[in-house]
Amino acid sequence: MRAMQLQQLGSVSRRGPPLVCRKVPEPSPGPGQVLIDVTVCGVCHTELDEIEGRLPPPHLPVIPGHQVVGRIIGVGEGVDRQRLNERVGVGWIASACGDCPACRAGRENLCPEYTATGCDIDGGYAQRMVVDARFACPMPEALDAAEAAPLLCAGAIGYRALRLAALDNGEPLGLTGFGGSAHLVLQMARHRYPDSPLYVFARNAAEREFARQLGAHWTGHTHERPPRPPAAIIDTTPAWEPIVAALGYLAPGGRLVVNAIRKERRDLEALLGLDYPTHLWREKSLQSVANVTRRDIVECLALAAEIGLRPTVRCFDLADANQALLELKTRAVRGAKVLRIGS
Repeated sequence: MRAMQLQQLGSVSRRGPPLVCRKVPEPSPGPGQVLIDVTVCGVCHTELDEIEGRLPPPHLPVIPGHQVVGRIIGVGEGVDRQRLNERVGVGWIASACGDCPACRAGRENLCPEYTATGCDIDGGYAQRMVVDARFACPMPEALDAAEAAPLLCAGAIGYRALRLAALDNGEPLGLTGFGGSAHLVLQMARHRYPDSPLYVFARNAAEREFARQLGAHWTGHTHERPPRPPAAIIDTTPAWEPIVAALGYLAPGGRLVVNAIRKERRDLEALLGLDYPTHLWREKSLQSVANVTRRDIVECLALAAEIGLRPTVRCFDLADANQALLELKTRAVRGAKVLRIGS
């Protein structure tokens, strides 16, 4: 089968594409696994971090990709054969132990033994992949495959962040940054909290205009104060500066939910400007988001089907995965990047 394989870490640039197009043996499902015929796979910023060495090193060589949409065409021992031809989605978590306190509480995203799709095991930048059957989530037929792919990570983690924000309808919600995840969160929030003012903080004028087009009630730069103190702010940036600014805007008792897997060190000095009375006093709280659970994926997909949530996407052929990664890195074209692989 055809696959785009990462053989060594390196920079995503025009000088040397990091992924190599290869013919590799088709995998077979083992006990408890399913074989998926991949239709599409989203291209996520996590892949950039993985390829360029900003995450714990993957198991090399590896086929990346953790926003997978496809159909089950084979089942291993112990898997119900009725799942054959089921349309499914696979996210970041490929398996978890199932027995630890986190797993028993439905928080497999905190399992110390979880494995990551496209990092610890081969992912969806290929015509076929195998995964633990428990983590092949049912995909509503109403969702277009290419538009559904970004929902498996950017959408689902945004959905989780929105849940953790614990907003009451009518309370103001802020979003810092307005990329692949935030533009989906805003649309979910409009549906779930129709009376809540939605504020977007973004340095880029084009992003602020995009936010207004999608229904933001107010947009401003990182250091512009919103009309009302938000009850919650969801941070989707890779920087520290917006976090410090957001803490200063929160209402007393407000919650800042950080939806990011890493923060850049280059502006760490911004964090050193943290002032306790201004930024944290009066029972403000700060919480990070760690990956997503199957519940997040299933509920996010159901909500997307219910409200007609349609991410902005640009499609590429599988062989053009390096170009998709480069455009993601340089933000050359707005919207999520998706690889078309099967029919």
